[in-house]
Amino acid sequence: MPSVMDTVAIMGVLPHRYPILLVDKVIAFTPGESVVAVKCITMNEPQFTGHFPGRPIMPGVLMIEAMAQTGGLVMLQEPMTDGKGDFFFAGLDNVKWRRPVVPGDVLVMEMVLKSYKARFGISKMSGKAYVGGQLAVEGDFTFAMVVDKTKK
Repeated sequence: MPSVMDTVAIMGVLPHRYPILLVDKVIAFTPGESVVAVKCITMNEPQFTGHFPGRPIMPGVLMIEAMAQTGGLVMLQEPMTDGKGDFFFAGLDNVKWRRPVVPGDVLVMEMVLKSYKARFGISKMSGKAYVGGQLAVEGDFTFAMVVDKTKK
């Protein structure tokens, strides 16, 4: 899959760092609208020592976090913001896990902006993540943008 943004570029947008940075590369990006990103699942990630011994499965909450970070790539760039704000979860609805995600899988995450109320900093996005073309998880996300005018 060709890369639109590599890990270094992603770290220029998102504040997350190892071990919680859960986006490896971006393969499609439409500013202010949508993003498709990839998370390569590897056995040497820290969560697999305890989730679960003998049967490693990516925790559902980390799949959702990876999708939220993917959505942040839309919200923390022009035309949505100049990168001076913070991006937080405000709600999650209609989440369904469809299949387990395990080491060796490549999670392809698509986040689409449905609405943004700039005055209140509230955005709604829908997301789906796939492994091998099969739907693994989907849901509707609500985020809050907090703009800090003092950041440079």
